[in-house]
Amino acid sequence: MFTCGKRCPDSAPLESLTDEQLCACAAEGEPEAETLLVTRYTVMVRACARPLFLAGGDSEDLIQEGMLGLLTAIRGFDPGRDTSFRTYAEICIRSRILSAIRSARGGKHTPLNDSVPFETSLFDCIDPTLQSPEDVVIGREEFRERLEALRGRLSPLEARILGPYLNGLSCGEIAREEGLSPKTVDNAIQRVRRKLARQFSSGVTSES
Repeated sequence: MFTCGKRCPDSAPLESLTDEQLCACAAEGEPEAETLLVTRYTVMVRACARPLFLAGGDSEDLIQEGMLGLLTAIRGFDPGRDTSFRTYAEICIRSRILSAIRSARGGKHTPLNDSVPFETSLFDCIDPTLQSPEDVVIGREEFRERLEALRGRLSPLEARILGPYLNGLSCGEIAREEGLSPKTVDNAIQRVRRKLARQFSSGVTSES
């Protein structure tokens, strides 16, 4: 039980509060509220970073950028706006990740762009300046359409793993669900990365 200020419900366990109530508590100086929000949204951060990692980013760097975007959302959320925290958090997470990628393409963050070159055709369907929930949804769907074009080139194992991976599950979590070793899952993801890079570098967006 806790009481952390006028904007927070009195004597309520943190776990029972909505995201918006937790933001209010965090604004009142309750660090555990911020920690709980970070825990709740870690999977979203992974899900936002994963497609971009497949195309050539460094997974941990992109996730770190996404976490910074999440913290920005927690500390900047305005309950007076007609937007849920989830939508606002997604905008902030995606914007932070994509801004980092565009900086990396300019040579400012070299750890983000070793391995496979970034492909403009893949990234430009989501604008890092997205401002509205509608923009986020449209950008996300266009991005998924481009990834969907890859599925015909994947093995059954790769196709089975891709969905949960893009949804933010870790290699260990996927391995447990599929009855595989984490190494098998990781190797499959690396093969998907290479196929995706070849597809977009050659300009192929659909199967004939």
